[in-house]
Amino acid sequence: MRHVATSMALALLMPITAPAAAAPGAQADPSPVLVFFDWGKPEIGSDAAGTLDAFVADYRAMPGHRLIVSGHSDRSGSAAGNRRSATRRADAVAAYLADRGIPRSAMTIAAFGEERPLIPTADGVREPQNRRVEIALAPNAAP
Repeated sequence: MRHVATSMALALLMPITAPAAAAPGAQADPSPVLVFFDWGKPEIGSDAAGTLDAFVADYRAMPGHRLIVSGHSDRSGSAAGNRRSATRRADAVAAYLADRGIPRSAMTIAAFGEERPLIPTADGVREPQNRRVEIALAPNAAP
């Protein structure tokens, strides 16, 4: 399943099912879901909402998994400001998921600011792919 949004908040949904090529007895890490944001915005637009809704439907088929919701930013502001932006974006996605039935207790929220870019850039550069929230499944504690 893949969706690319084109309005205010951009989103890309990658499947959260484990690939079939995993070694016997090993569980492959699924790809994270990426939700991209406009510069200076933590709001989730209608296209991104559709992507997150699809994620929620997929997640419900895999009960018991924990989520890591991590916010990121580009390098267009101060490091402290970028961390705040990343936190607001991660909180917005976590709230959206919680409003659709995923318990907050199943989520770990983190904000990395400009520390982990998808696209390395010079300081001060506005890179849309770095303004994102990643939603990843955490390994299960028990089989």
